[in-house]
Amino acid sequence: MKTQLTLLALAAGTLAARAADDVTPLLKAADRYRTGADNLQVETQVSVLNRDGTPDKERRYTVFSQAQHKSLVLMRSPAEAGQKVLMLGDDFWLLLPGSQRPLRITPTQKLLGDASTGDIATMSWAEDYTGTVVGEEKCEAQSCVHLSLQAARKGLSYQRIELWIGKARQEPLKAELYVQSDKLAKLASFVFDKPAAPTVVTEMVLVDKLSTHKETRVRYLSRQGRQVPETWLNPMFLARNPALE
Repeated sequence: MKTQLTLLALAAGTLAARAADDVTPLLKAADRYRTGADNLQVETQVSVLNRDGTPDKERRYTVFSQAQHKSLVLMRSPAEAGQKVLMLGDDFWLLLPGSQRPLRITPTQKLLGDASTGDIATMSWAEDYTGTVVGEEKCEAQSCVHLSLQAARKGLSYQRIELWIGKARQEPLKAELYVQSDKLAKLASFVFDKPAAPTVVTEMVLVDKLSTHKETRVRYLSRQGRQVPETWLNPMFLARNPALE
């Protein structure tokens, strides 16, 4: 009896490992549509629409997404001029003009509308999540694969993501984003440059499911490879050197 139980436990562990192995290449493929490289400069526009579809607010950001879970966000709009957000792994800092002290913030803190700091600064599912393949489903006019993802670290904006990717090309199609309490916080969908033959995500659309129910559009205006100086990724350096460019 003990031998049978041991064999069953080993078989279950092997299946779980295989499921995780199956998810990793799928997530890497989906990430390529969102990023394409480890070190990037992404010009980003965030727009908020009211529930009736009318424009509410709009902001511009320059995001330096770097390898090893590091990102720097420069706020470009007049209302936020000079502000920066630095992400180093699970640690986030807000830097305000004229202040010598970086402020610790959480990845769920809002930048604008329903776009959180984590939505803008983090762009890798493969590095941040583990999970399993739920199965194949129908997503409008195409077949898709449903993935159930769990956060690999506590400091992420979402502790669970239900993600649907295209079966043929592994492009991200839609996602349900859940916070630590396992409440559904947002619905996400993805817009591509060429819907018939997508090569890159041009926009992420977020719909709030907790409070405002407004729509927030995160539009990626341009991407280019760029590795920033290591000093830019130090909160005390940023506090002492507000003008980087």
